[in-house]
Amino acid sequence: MPLALELAWFASTVLFVIGLRRLSSPTRARSGIWCAGGGMSLAIIATALHPGLGGNYSLILAAMVLGGGIALLHARRVDMASIPQVVALYNGLGGIAAAGIGMLVLLNVTQYGALVKALAVLSGLIGCISFAGSMFAYLRLTGRFSRREDFAKRQVAYLANGALVLLLGLILATSATAHPVLLLAFAILAISFGLLMTLPTSAADMPVLISMYNALTGLAVALDGFVLENPTMMVAGTIVFAAGSLLTRLMARAVNRRLTEIMYSGFGITADGQVRTQARDHVNKIDARDAAVDMAYADRILIVPGYGMATAQAQHKLRELTQLLEERGVHTGFAIHPVAGRMPGHMNVLLAEAGVPYEKISDLNDINAEFSQVDVVLVVGANDIVNPAARDDPDSPLYGMPILDVDQAKRVIVVKRGDGTGYAGVENALLFSPVSRVLFGDARDTVQDLIMAIKGLD
Repeated sequence: MPLALELAWFASTVLFVIGLRRLSSPTRARSGIWCAGGGMSLAIIATALHPGLGGNYSLILAAMVLGGGIALLHARRVDMASIPQVVALYNGLGGIAAAGIGMLVLLNVTQYGALVKALAVLSGLIGCISFAGSMFAYLRLTGRFSRREDFAKRQVAYLANGALVLLLGLILATSATAHPVLLLAFAILAISFGLLMTLPTSAADMPVLISMYNALTGLAVALDGFVLENPTMMVAGTIVFAAGSLLTRLMARAVNRRLTEIMYSGFGITADGQVRTQARDHVNKIDARDAAVDMAYADRILIVPGYGMATAQAQHKLRELTQLLEERGVHTGFAIHPVAGRMPGHMNVLLAEAGVPYEKISDLNDINAEFSQVDVVLVVGANDIVNPAARDDPDSPLYGMPILDVDQAKRVIVVKRGDGTGYAGVENALLFSPVSRVLFGDARDTVQDLIMAIKGLD
């Protein structure tokens, strides 16, 4: 292999590592993306010059232009609230691409040793599982698919599917030749196994699910790197796998649940399959003007955003609200739960897009002890992450999950669109707390009403 090619792969690997490191800080994230993008560009160019490609440059260029063009057009149409769906979609495509590489290697098994064939089978299996799981998450987040509650009746099919896919994998790894029909059957069974494995996951656990399958895609890419002897794929895939695994662990700890519980049990469903709710008449309501008075004359306010903020695209209005309050001498900030939204860092991304300074955003562990010193907490579209039942009610399905202790503040204003529950389908006990007042309405319109009401106080 030419030395120049190896040096180019090494340089691209270094750029990947630097880019990932810079993504750890919002202030450096943009440069990190450009750095990682530069590494990918260098890796593509170096691979295109590999002497083993056989001169199929027209097909490679056509595939790159077609795939890149579709991705560019799609990405330009995506709003920030839809980022979780896009992450799940693209991660799934990465998984099936990694699986495809493994499948192509298995079509030429006579050229490879036993270890390489075994790694190719493992890459194909993991990539297909990641594809199926990620696409399930995408369909679930876009509202096109819902979890079935009779999964227990399908355990036999799940176990049989797993046994068959392992058997086919063993045959492929030990055979001198691999028939295309056998490969197709392996791929179909691997995808169906991934889907059956993911079906029982609750919608509340989508952030953890996305993170886990991101790690699996990285592992499949790393295995392909070993198969193809490509150091860039090895390092990049291993980094993604390690980072995704760590993030999955942190996310699971944030909801105080084991990964097996997340993967194989939904929660928040009563015995008859219905969630428990109470009517609006049982909560203490407040109008925009009274809420504006509470906020305008407070010393310190914390805002807790949730997915309702994302769907209403209220982050810009919240930024305008905090600026207005700061002009009146009110100290403002944002409290973020690790699993707020539908992917890790979802709320941070939206707030950064709205121009909220990073120093005004605090994580759960940093802010929880300070809620008792806060005059007003404004909860915008969050449910499970502020539900006191997770802390106080041993019978609650959420019990043990770390929450933002907003009920410890002097006053809580909850912006809520309707009577629905959160992801977990559990009634939010915060709504009935003596310190809470509920401001019903769409998050964006309601925050605009608060802004106008505060301006009207002058």
